[in-house]
Amino acid sequence: MQETKITIQETTNDTILKFNSSTVLINGGSYEYTNIDEAKESPLAQQLFYLPFVKKIFVTANFIAIQRFDIVQWLDVQEEVAEQIEAYLNDGNVVVTEKTTSGKKEAIEVYAEVTPNPAVMKFGSNKALTQTDVEFKNIDEASKSSPLAQAIFTFPFVKEVFISDNYISVTKYDMVEWNEVFAELRTFIREYLVAGKTIIKELPSKTVATETEDVAPVVALEGIPGQIVDILDEYIKPAVAGDGGNIAFRSYDEVNKVVSVVLQGACSGCPSSTATLKNGIETLLKDMLPNQINEVIAING
Repeated sequence: MQETKITIQETTNDTILKFNSSTVLINGGSYEYTNIDEAKESPLAQQLFYLPFVKKIFVTANFIAIQRFDIVQWLDVQEEVAEQIEAYLNDGNVVVTEKTTSGKKEAIEVYAEVTPNPAVMKFGSNKALTQTDVEFKNIDEASKSSPLAQAIFTFPFVKEVFISDNYISVTKYDMVEWNEVFAELRTFIREYLVAGKTIIKELPSKTVATETEDVAPVVALEGIPGQIVDILDEYIKPAVAGDGGNIAFRSYDEVNKVVSVVLQGACSGCPSSTATLKNGIETLLKDMLPNQINEVIAING
């Protein structure tokens, strides 16, 4: 079993701290608890509520956010909490006992949308799929961490799969047209989600992420790189997500003032996106970070 590492991340609310997990905690969705009685389905949350300063707990696929009472400051207790969560997870304990409703299927919808990239179709869902964007280039990559992506690759026309928070972008080979196959794939994805099957069993390892560039950095960055990531998150990602794509920060060359970003999902390989997005991102970063950016290099994921 992959060992879990917990990293601490501050939020805009100084009473709330995020404890990010290197492994997936739950299959999908999120859970919020305001007291120990509400947390009956989560043994981990119940344990954390025994800490006298814990006010509220929010559990998602890849992090646990905790709100504190004002009786302490996070700097005094955060390391202890992180160690407690890490030890709990590495002992193989259950985070949340996820229930399946007998006889009733969850009301899940999946819709298909065309994207600016003719090779890519976006399949949006009202179900939360992941908190961390993941991209797979083949079934072997998918088999290591995402049963859903692995299942999608069984369709012979599927070339690449990108999974984001509430949508899946699928890249096809030229062997078929989307109007011939999208309905079948949409039905397959919906039935998979309704059945409650595992979407992502664990995040791709750092080795895989480095080789395939399929995961955005999860380590908090400082200085210019941190500002670049914040700008991408706030101004660029929401726009491209609407078209089934993603922009991930890769690196910043401080000497030459060159930013490298990775185009994922519908953005990757799109005939027009590389130049358009490169120029758009470059202009925005130059305006918001004057004298710090000379060029943006866009790489297809």
